[in-house]
Amino acid sequence: MVVYHRDAKVTPCEPGVERRVLAYNEKVMMCEIHFDAGAEGYLHSHVHEQVSYVKTGEFVFTIDGESNVVKEGDSVLIPSGAEHGVLARTEGILVDVFSPMRETFV
Repeated sequence: MVVYHRDAKVTPCEPGVERRVLAYNEKVMMCEIHFDAGAEGYLHSHVHEQVSYVKTGEFVFTIDGESNVVKEGDSVLIPSGAEHGVLARTEGILVDVFSPMRETFV
């Protein structure tokens, strides 16, 4: 499957946050998330394993109460069930991979 960026639907999330669902099947899903500076991905948890790659920008990730600053080129592993959220210190883009896919995103 090939998904062209230009064809990926943009979905508004929290204020200042937009998601594009990229390639996926029932076992894995990749998404690109754009954040305005100061925007937040609110604290939440889900059954999916998640890996986030910082394509651009600087973010503060909080996972189960522990916060870390990550920048372009860094990655974060979020275990199933972990409460997590993110704050964009600058405008930036995260590439998130979920396993299994997030059915609610399609």
